[in-house]
Amino acid sequence: MTVDDSGSGEDAQGADSGEDPLALRLEGLILGAERRYTPFQAARSAGVSMELASRFWRAMGFADIGQAKALTEADVLALRRLAGLVEAGLLSEAMAVQVARSTGQTTARLAEWQIDSFLEGLTEPPEPGMTRTEVTYPIVELLLPELEEFLVYVWRRQLAASAGRVVQAADDEEMVDRRLAVGFADLVGFTRLTRRMEEEELGELVEAFETTAADLVAANGGRLIKTLGDEVLYAADDAGTAAEIALRLIETMAHDETMPELRVGMAFGTVTTRMGDVFGTTVNLASRLTSIAPKDAVLVDTAFAEELIRTQDAPTSEAEAAEEAAAAEKEGEEPPTYRFALQPMWQRPVRGLGVVEPWLLTRRNGG
Repeated sequence: MTVDDSGSGEDAQGADSGEDPLALRLEGLILGAERRYTPFQAARSAGVSMELASRFWRAMGFADIGQAKALTEADVLALRRLAGLVEAGLLSEAMAVQVARSTGQTTARLAEWQIDSFLEGLTEPPEPGMTRTEVTYPIVELLLPELEEFLVYVWRRQLAASAGRVVQAADDEEMVDRRLAVGFADLVGFTRLTRRMEEEELGELVEAFETTAADLVAANGGRLIKTLGDEVLYAADDAGTAAEIALRLIETMAHDETMPELRVGMAFGTVTTRMGDVFGTTVNLASRLTSIAPKDAVLVDTAFAEELIRTQDAPTSEAEAAEEAAAAEKEGEEPPTYRFALQPMWQRPVRGLGVVEPWLLTRRNGG
């Protein structure tokens, strides 16, 4: 249905329902379809039970709407597609609900960010007397096709990268429970900052931190799992990559006078992956190490340290490294080179995980 300024169609429907006419016009523009169905009618048209339709909608993050006529042909088509995957045996019903949930959660955050960032910045009235609402519709109309194409492109790129990691897994079990290096990076004193800074300043600081961290993680071969305002969680396939990311985070933030100090905790071991997130003892240990790490420093667990030693990214000790260098010099050979140095710290109890021995990770010889 074409949306115009005549006050008919969605505008008339909005007047009847008490909803904002512009909101309905934007909905029609973005969805590309008019409201036609109640939830029951949509489920029946899609050929699925109302119970399953409700599970899908809730999984996607949409509120129950009773029997209001608020759904479109696109909603019916989405239900048919999900149900068709189940009927064809390509997905179980539980997996289809997971697909709906993971997609809904990911795109909900993306949509909120785009509205907050794009519309707030782009819909300032260009002429006196114009309202922001009068500018919003044409801006969305221009942005929508370009953002949609870009979203599909990035999704395909990410899907290709993820699929590549899966097919390289040693076995089916490793696809779910994998050995990864996991790191948490945490801004020190963030709670105190929230009491001192204006909301806008705080938002800018968090955005700068998240942006810098995301760029460094990606550029150095890691994967950003999630951001939590003052904290980021990332993972890497090997300890050396994770260590490089951690130290670059510390170094980059230390050179930014607007940023608080940073601390990083990392662990290496088996990690369970679900819906893009990571879980398990390894993740919990990395989080605990972050909480006890000194300012502008990186702590790792014993398994992480052992992995760096195994891959010859770090020496067992500085004494052994010195012996190796002396032996190499005696033979007229180049001594081994190591990127990182490890210093054992005092053993200490960590809540829920028993006694652990943290290791302080640094660059070796200022490397």
